[in-house]
Amino acid sequence: MLLGLLLQASAALAWDTFVVPHTPNENDTPGLLALVTNHSTNATIMFSKGVTYNIFTAIKFPVLSNVEIRIEGNLTYPSDISEVQAVVGASSFPGSWFTFTGGKNVTLRGSTDPKWGWVDGHGQAWWDAVQQVNRPHGWAFSKITNGVIRDMKLWKPVAWNFATSGAVNVHAYNNLILAVSDTSVTSRPSLSFLAMLNHTRISLFHLTLTARPRFILHWHYLPVAGFSAGGTNLLFENNHVVNGDDCLTVGNGARNITWRNSYCEGGHGLSIGSLGSGGQVADVQNVFIEKTVMKSTLYGARFKSWTGGNGLARNITWKDITFIDVPFPIYVTQNYWDQGVGPRPNVTDALNNTHVQDFLFQNFAGVIRDKPYVEGSCVSDPCWYAVANATGREVAIFDLYPGTASNIVAKDIFATTETLRPVDVMCNATTVTNDVGFKCWDGPFVRTKAGL
Repeated sequence: MLLGLLLQASAALAWDTFVVPHTPNENDTPGLLALVTNHSTNATIMFSKGVTYNIFTAIKFPVLSNVEIRIEGNLTYPSDISEVQAVVGASSFPGSWFTFTGGKNVTLRGSTDPKWGWVDGHGQAWWDAVQQVNRPHGWAFSKITNGVIRDMKLWKPVAWNFATSGAVNVHAYNNLILAVSDTSVTSRPSLSFLAMLNHTRISLFHLTLTARPRFILHWHYLPVAGFSAGGTNLLFENNHVVNGDDCLTVGNGARNITWRNSYCEGGHGLSIGSLGSGGQVADVQNVFIEKTVMKSTLYGARFKSWTGGNGLARNITWKDITFIDVPFPIYVTQNYWDQGVGPRPNVTDALNNTHVQDFLFQNFAGVIRDKPYVEGSCVSDPCWYAVANATGREVAIFDLYPGTASNIVAKDIFATTETLRPVDVMCNATTVTNDVGFKCWDGPFVRTKAGL
């Protein structure tokens, strides 16, 4: 009897590997879906090394338990824009090209081989066509408990990349997102380039690029977000993101989020929000962001909530941030708006109830970009990121409503400007109740006791 029970337990815990079928020039999504549907428990779903799989339609995975999706081969979206738009525009589209619907103990794993394990979004064609209609979002790692996202490599994605809505206990590490466009170079990086990348992701663009992407004509960043953190108990580390939107965005409902030891280039910073759109009640708590290099990003540390929003963002820390060529190293606003739907709202009589509490910006060091630039997402005049009466040399901007902020501090801040002109700040003393670490005014940066 005991032997029978042991055999049953062994069978229940058996783990098998199943290879995704591939047919040249055909759509491999149906075969992938059939395979993962039949083996949604105790299995590795393997994309074989040496094979480029055609993921020509979106996939919605079933609920998974003890499953690893392992990408040793390359994956490609359709190269034709209209083909992708037709899929995204259909009523059956699940919301992203790869959609997880829930499960436990799920791993999404790429490859450490510099030549294989790439997911090619063909974003170059979209960028060249200035096309943003029905863009395909990437990987929705949704409602997963005890998950891992590791060693993934995304090449020229078209829309946001990784989202963890409703996830619990997820570790995302050693992932690479390259959403940079160079219209004179449309091929995948050379093998030598990728081999070097495999050795040092963090220093990649310091070593190989002398141009300043997005702020000059030759290099452009694709307007895609890196990681969208939604859920509880999430750890992001050792990630390398080159993109044109938020490197990290922490959304409503997120709690206990850690981001560390990473590199961001070209995007919109390490962001909380946007929160409170349409009067939504926001709730974000316990976020710790540290040890990150920000290069040629529009923002460094950023909080954004909409005029008229509600709720609370509490216990948020950005620490040990190095910024290079960044116009807005520290930026907090409760007046976020969408340039795509009209002009900036008149906030004279607006009521804002999105409260911020226990915000700490500590040990920031770097160079503020104070030379003229036009950031690539600007479609209005003035640009959506323009700050009235700013000098362009502000290391910190606190754009707050009275009675909504408590215990917000900037400590150990060390900055210079590209032109070597004095560093400034913007802050309205009537909106804060504590020593914020510098003299709260629109003027030169003067460190105070709390900032030491």
